[in-house]
Amino acid sequence: MARVSQAHLDARRRQILDAAERCFARNGFHATSMQDVLKEADLSAGAVYRYFSGKDELIRAIVGEVLGVVVEVYAEAEGESLAPLPDELVPRVLRRMKAARPGRTESGEWLFPRLLVQAWTEVLRNEELAAQVREGYERVLGSWREVVRGYKDAGIMPQDADADALARAMIAMAQGLVTQIAVLGATPEDMEKALTGGVRALMSMQAPRLEGSQLG
Repeated sequence: MARVSQAHLDARRRQILDAAERCFARNGFHATSMQDVLKEADLSAGAVYRYFSGKDELIRAIVGEVLGVVVEVYAEAEGESLAPLPDELVPRVLRRMKAARPGRTESGEWLFPRLLVQAWTEVLRNEELAAQVREGYERVLGSWREVVRGYKDAGIMPQDADADALARAMIAMAQGLVTQIAVLGATPEDMEKALTGGVRALMSMQAPRLEGSQLG
């Protein structure tokens, strides 16, 4: 019997994961059955179960990949001597995610945000996944803290600025962006423009000057 190459095994595993991603993004984790995945992948049950024991293992693998992309794109910013300011950095993160995971549904929607939202909802009932997501979140948070430290070292942010608070705020902004794409139907291109302009406007705000009569 001819020996199956590692490249073939990897390609088949990728084929199964891609099919499962399309099913999960379209119907959600709970409404998707293994039969749906078999049909989408155009493979027999034996071929699929050789790689994954069932739907839960598929979900863990996909959530792990989704988190891996998020962690990787933020780690790139951490590795720079001075990352771009947030009005450029957060939209760039979105572009990197699109480049890393460009898959789309049959209707043309970007798969990745839908999978992220699915992952967030799944952690509410699955403690193992919750631990996986928390670990990824802490890694992203650490990357953002390093970016903030770079801003401080460059003298463009006060030394007493709360790096942890800003890191959490930036992550919340990115999560909100993903939610608007997945839930409200916003396009990545429109959200990128809105995010750039919105963050830039926030960065330009200044406290109002009080009139003399208000100072007392």
